[in-house]
Amino acid sequence: MDHKDKVIGRTIVVTGGARGIGFATAAALRGRGARIVIGDRDRAALDTAVAELATAGSISGHLVDVADRRSFAEFLDAARADGRGRIDVLINNAGVMPVGSFTDQSQQAIRSALEVNLYGVLNGCQLVLPEMVARRSGHIINIASMAGVMAIPGQVVYAATKYGVVGLSVAMADEFASRGVEVSVVLPPFTQTDLIAGTKSSGVGKPVQPEVVAAAVVGALDKPRTYVALPQPTRLVGPLVSMLGARGRRWFNKRIGADKLFLDDIDHTARRFYEERAQAALGVVERQ
Repeated sequence: MDHKDKVIGRTIVVTGGARGIGFATAAALRGRGARIVIGDRDRAALDTAVAELATAGSISGHLVDVADRRSFAEFLDAARADGRGRIDVLINNAGVMPVGSFTDQSQQAIRSALEVNLYGVLNGCQLVLPEMVARRSGHIINIASMAGVMAIPGQVVYAATKYGVVGLSVAMADEFASRGVEVSVVLPPFTQTDLIAGTKSSGVGKPVQPEVVAAAVVGALDKPRTYVALPQPTRLVGPLVSMLGARGRRWFNKRIGADKLFLDDIDHTARRFYEERAQAALGVVERQ
């Protein structure tokens, strides 16, 4: 193994790896010579993803419900077995995005978002940190969102979870730096995945492809840093907008079309399949 290369030969675990950003990241890292283990709650999607990725490189996959501590622990044990007894990198990518009026959000949708997006990340971090600290090496990458630094109407629950992911990532980065562990948080913009089904682009910007986010994740492994935003300067814009007074903030949201993007401008018919899947995001789904 080339010890100067932070990817080749490493065992890298990706949750939510069957689709979207997770799948694109697994593909990019496999192309760099990493040993990839993907986890997903959907057996059919997981099997399809592993089959597609297995054409080149080392890849395996296992079922996991990140919100279930025992399920996550068993998944990581399986990943260690696949990866010669160690996990070098954990990428906490699994997530769901409820949108629409906060008062219309069901208790199931709220619970799924909190447990998958936030509790799931906490689970993964706490389960891999002991081995990384013990050998004084390792990298945790948490996939958050620009919604984690700039909240907009229609994303109350989602923003709450992603603000949490940004906060926990920064705190962990500083707590474990002296123990040899890197922690990064990735802040993707509007990304062309199932999460944005039924929504339309606006002045916020055209959706980027998952491969663009995957490239940023790989870049964070090559050159570790705490914040990884796309593009990088936006990590400063979000907090600045959030700090504006109410009038300025609302003017800005209206100017870029963010005031109605996740409220009035949603095609609920086009989004129904994703919403049903997201609200039932707790527990694994075996092949029927």
